[in-house]
Amino acid sequence: MRTKLSQFNFELPEDLISKYPAEERDESRLMVVHKETGKIEHKIFKDVVDYFVEDDNFIFNNTQVFPARLYGKKEKTEANIEVFLLRELNSESKLWDVLVDPARKIRVGNKLYFNDEEGNEVLVAEVIDNTTSRGRTIRFFFEGTNQELKTLLKSLGNTPIPKYLNRDPEPIDIERYQTIYAKIPGAIAAPTAGLHFSRKLMKLLEIKGITFSEVTLHIGLGTFRNIEVEDLSKHKMDAEYYQIDETCTALVNKTQDAKKRICAVGTTSMRSIESSISAVGQLKPSEGWTNLFIYPPHEFSIADSMITNFHLPKSSLLIMVAAFGGLELIMDAYAEAVKEKYRFFSYGDAMLII
Repeated sequence: MRTKLSQFNFELPEDLISKYPAEERDESRLMVVHKETGKIEHKIFKDVVDYFVEDDNFIFNNTQVFPARLYGKKEKTEANIEVFLLRELNSESKLWDVLVDPARKIRVGNKLYFNDEEGNEVLVAEVIDNTTSRGRTIRFFFEGTNQELKTLLKSLGNTPIPKYLNRDPEPIDIERYQTIYAKIPGAIAAPTAGLHFSRKLMKLLEIKGITFSEVTLHIGLGTFRNIEVEDLSKHKMDAEYYQIDETCTALVNKTQDAKKRICAVGTTSMRSIESSISAVGQLKPSEGWTNLFIYPPHEFSIADSMITNFHLPKSSLLIMVAAFGGLELIMDAYAEAVKEKYRFFSYGDAMLII
């Protein structure tokens, strides 16, 4: 029997969508879901330390969110244009894949102008191709090095908090819409399960003898794209860049061999490791693009526990979580989360599936 999109629908009251982060990272609420017994517990996130023991391993996604949302003006008309940087296509030619809004005003050949805070024009780009209804390829005119261009883009850009928050970025977002272990710039959205980890909590886990591994998956729009087919086997994910190095591989496989617990922190960490499985069911070093769409039924090879946020109805993220925890149990847990008024989405509360 095929898994259907409609099986992942639920009523989500608007007031449960969290607009701001919790006061302290590790003091969000934590729902603990036990796969084997179906038991559900209600905790605080820092209680996660109680569910793991020495030599268990946490796999984190160390991607760093870059300030991808720019505001510019179109030539001649001076119309305000939002340009959302998706990914660099060619560093030598300074080509980028972007989204533009309003798209109907932006055509091939148009020039876009970007000013600094004082209103001085500091950067110009030309639209050279249409990719989707809102997608464009643009070329920046910039005589400095590619690194200098990226530094300038960073200074011009805004933290790309999700649109559903219905507010402009604020100073708090610069710090809090980023994990404390973010290292490698490239994501247009934060790996939100990791936002709950504070330095103090990481130290407590370390003292307990728990080990940490890092993968990189640069989150793109594909993670959030609406699924428009009822039969999930027909859905195609957009590819996202990921990397798993030998250090991570060695530690994860050592943990697996010792029959210790391996916890994927977030759906992006889970997608990364499930995209790179060896013939003997262990993790292997890998670098490239993954368009893996995980939906029930799916046989997971590496992680036996998972930390995740509460996701949108009918989203690829919820579908992956249900594949890991079991469809019926996870949908029951979501009904409980709504009833108990857990906070949803990027700045919301967390779930540990164990």
